[in-house]
Amino acid sequence: MDVFGALQTSVSGLKAQAFSLENISGNIANSQTVGYKRIDTDFVDMLTERPTKQQAAGGVAAFSQLTNNLQGGVASTGVATNMALSGDGFFTVQTKGSDAGGSPVFSANNLYTRRGDFAVDRDGYLVNGAGAYLTGQSLDPATGVSTGSGPIKIAGTSLPAKATTSISYAANLPSTPATASGSALLGTLPGGDARVLSGTAATAPSVAASDTAAFVKSSVAGGELTAYSGTGSPVSLQMRWAKVADADATAGTSGTWNLFYADQTATGTSAGTWKNVGTAFTFNGSGQLTAPTGTSLSIPDVTVNGTKLGAVALDFGTGGLTQYGSAAGEVTTNTLQQNGYAAGTLNSLAVTSDGKLTGTYSNGNSVALAQVGVARFNAPNSLKAVSGGNYAETAESGGPLAGLAGGTIIGGNVEQSNTDTAGEFSKLIVTQQAYSANTRVMSTAQQMMSDLINVIR
Repeated sequence: MDVFGALQTSVSGLKAQAFSLENISGNIANSQTVGYKRIDTDFVDMLTERPTKQQAAGGVAAFSQLTNNLQGGVASTGVATNMALSGDGFFTVQTKGSDAGGSPVFSANNLYTRRGDFAVDRDGYLVNGAGAYLTGQSLDPATGVSTGSGPIKIAGTSLPAKATTSISYAANLPSTPATASGSALLGTLPGGDARVLSGTAATAPSVAASDTAAFVKSSVAGGELTAYSGTGSPVSLQMRWAKVADADATAGTSGTWNLFYADQTATGTSAGTWKNVGTAFTFNGSGQLTAPTGTSLSIPDVTVNGTKLGAVALDFGTGGLTQYGSAAGEVTTNTLQQNGYAAGTLNSLAVTSDGKLTGTYSNGNSVALAQVGVARFNAPNSLKAVSGGNYAETAESGGPLAGLAGGTIIGGNVEQSNTDTAGEFSKLIVTQQAYSANTRVMSTAQQMMSDLINVIR
């Protein structure tokens, strides 16, 4: 390498250090930018091909090195729709190109970002501070089924009513019930009106209004809950258990029970007040349910106080109903829940750890409204950085892989910049010194060339 080569090498050094300074300045400027990933600088030596004995130090080139795989700190914001990714991945977003007929027109290609300061805009879309629209799967609030993909929009502020179709029920029936009549068994009611089932009945019998008092005295309360019709009308569904047969050593049973529910308001002596569910419940000597088999029972045509609920499934699961001794002689209800609700209006939004955007409504229900779009890349540092904290897919990064894959989303938080300001200042000092040293090489080379010219003179 001659003097001219040294001059050219110092020029490449100046360019490389200036490029490094540009990255450092950008990192410091974005040290408070949500989701920003710092850009480091890699230096590569550029050698000319020479024999081994004549090799000389060559020039230098500078390249950007992204740090997308390095997570920044997580900070709480108190905004429910803000999100921070813990682990690998990026939020899938789109940008708005224009408005057509008052509706936004979005870009056809997805971009990817770690900036999760999303908030609902005037049109109901989730938009972050850089103007990127969060995409994902929109879900039907009533069924939870996906209704399409694209920018997530919180459509509507009401949740339609849902009829009660299932009741989850778990309880222990006392082996010796304490009834008001003093009798542990329900036999034939006054007037010879038998309402006792030992098996199943195609048409479930009802207790006549005239026999209501006697029935209540010979049974025990089984719990009460609020159920809902298809229009969202609430009704109080009351249940009572009556023991109809005691232990039978020959049959290997320790008791048989009938379950009744309050059917409708009595308007005459023949009107039914308590209706049998239509199936007897039998327990073995260990207090385990032996009949009906399975984990649920369908109760057809449930009507309460004139409000029709239709068919309701009684889900008691495996081991949900037992018959053990009880000092109080009362039914111990462990689970009594139903799946219906009245109509409600949206009160608030939240984000779950698995990326579901849920809405809490005035009726007390929380339902999933959308599944947040998250994508991962095999080579995240090979993505192309674009403005607004967004990244574009490249051939080197590979295609997007959908899902969190072990990561989580932290609602009400945002990921901070991963820039270490103290570290950037250290790099700044080193870069400044290297730049100054390269200028000294240039001035030395210039002086040597001047000396050479003076020799000719």
